[in-house]
Amino acid sequence: MDASDETPFASTYKPQPSTSVLLKNATLIDGVSAEERTGNILVADGRISFVGDGDVPEGVTEMDLEGRYVTPGIIDIHSHLGNYPSPGVRAHGDGNEATSPITSEVYAEHGVWPQDPGFDEALQGGVTTLHILPGSANLFGGRGVTLRNVPSRTVQGMKFPDAPYTLKMACGENPKRVYGTKGGPASRMGNVAGYRKNWIKAAAYKAKRDKGGDYDRDLQLETLADVLDGKILVQMHCYRADEMVQILDLAKEFEYKVTTFHHAVEAYKIGDYLAENDTCAAMWADWGAFKMESFDYINENIPFVHAADACAMIHSDDENNIQRLNQEVAKTWADGNRAGLNISKAEAWKWLSTNPAKALGILEETGTLEAGKRADIVIWDGDPFSTYGRPDKVMLDGAILFDRSSGLKPKSDFRLGYADLTEGVK
Repeated sequence: MDASDETPFASTYKPQPSTSVLLKNATLIDGVSAEERTGNILVADGRISFVGDGDVPEGVTEMDLEGRYVTPGIIDIHSHLGNYPSPGVRAHGDGNEATSPITSEVYAEHGVWPQDPGFDEALQGGVTTLHILPGSANLFGGRGVTLRNVPSRTVQGMKFPDAPYTLKMACGENPKRVYGTKGGPASRMGNVAGYRKNWIKAAAYKAKRDKGGDYDRDLQLETLADVLDGKILVQMHCYRADEMVQILDLAKEFEYKVTTFHHAVEAYKIGDYLAENDTCAAMWADWGAFKMESFDYINENIPFVHAADACAMIHSDDENNIQRLNQEVAKTWADGNRAGLNISKAEAWKWLSTNPAKALGILEETGTLEAGKRADIVIWDGDPFSTYGRPDKVMLDGAILFDRSSGLKPKSDFRLGYADLTEGVK
C-alpha cells in the first residue's frame, strides 16, 4: 500500500445529538442565491432536509423566526487558533517550525491545543468551521487542517471528516526576513529558486513512488508529491500582485494548482488572472500598510476581486477578528458599493461561507443552505450586516451549541477552574 495513503491521524469527529426542527418564516441568505428571500428550513438527522417548502413530519419542533436572518455557518479559511492559543504566551506558540525554510513535513494539527478558549469565542461569532494553518516563516510551512468548531478533548475529535489536507506556502518578505541571516533565502530570487529546487525533488520522488515497490519514505517530499497528485490543496501567503502572477507561472511549470492566495492585498490588480486560473483570494477588509508588501492595499479589495468574477473571501488570521467576520464583510461590502459595484448582501455572504468551503474542498458538505448538506446554521438576532446583528443560535450538524437567549455556550476546560472572582465578596 502507498504509505502516503495511510491515515495515521484520522478524524474521530462525531456530531453531537440533535433533534428535528423546522425554522419557519426566516429571512434566508443561503450562500447560493443572489438575493435574500423568506422561507423555511427543515433540519433532520443533522442535515438540511429542505429549504423552502416540503413535507414536515409529525411532531417536529417548529421555530417561528418572524423574518429573522438565517445563514450558513461562517467558515474561516485562515486561522491559527489552537496553534497560537490564548493565553498568548511563548509556551503556547506552536504555529511556526522556523528551523528551515522547507518544513513541508510538519502538520498544523500536531500543534493544536483543543482547549484554546478562542474556539468558544469564535463559535459565538457564528464560526462553525475553521482552517488552521502553520505560520508564514517558511517557503513550505507544512500541512493545514480543517476543523469543526466543537468542544473536544483531542484535535482528532475536531477534524472535519474527509476534508483534504492543505499545504501552507509563503512568498515575499517573511521567508527572506526569517532566513536571510540563517543560510537563506535572502531575496525574492532565492524564494523562487527554493520552490523550484524542491518541486524538482518532489517530482522525482513522486515518479519513484508511482512505480510501486520499495522506496525510502520522505515526509517532506511526500507532502509535495501529494500536492502534485492533487490530494493536497495549496494555500499560499502572498501580498503583491506581481508575485502572485509569478507563483501562478511556477504552478504551471510543475503542474500543480494554487487553490488560494492568502492576504493578497493587491489581488484587486489581478482579478482577471485569478479568475482565469480558478484561484481564490482570501483577504482582510481593511488591514494594510503594516509592511512594504502590504502598503498598496485598498478597502475595496474583496468586492473588486468578486466583481472580476474571481473567487473572493474574507479571512481572519487573528484571534479577535474571527469573532466578528460578518462585520468585516459588511465593511468591505459597503466600501465596494460606495465605489459603484451594487453587490447584494446575499452575494457578499458568499465571502463568508460558500467560497471558503470551495477553497477547502468541503463545499459538497457545508457552506450553503441546501438540501443534503450539514445543518451548519446561524440564526441572527438582527441583520448580520449591521454592527448590532449578533448570532443568537449556532448549529453544527443540527445540534445547537450556542444559544444566546438561554445562555448555552461551550466553555474551554482551561477555564473550568476559574471561579467568579466577585462571588462571595462583600
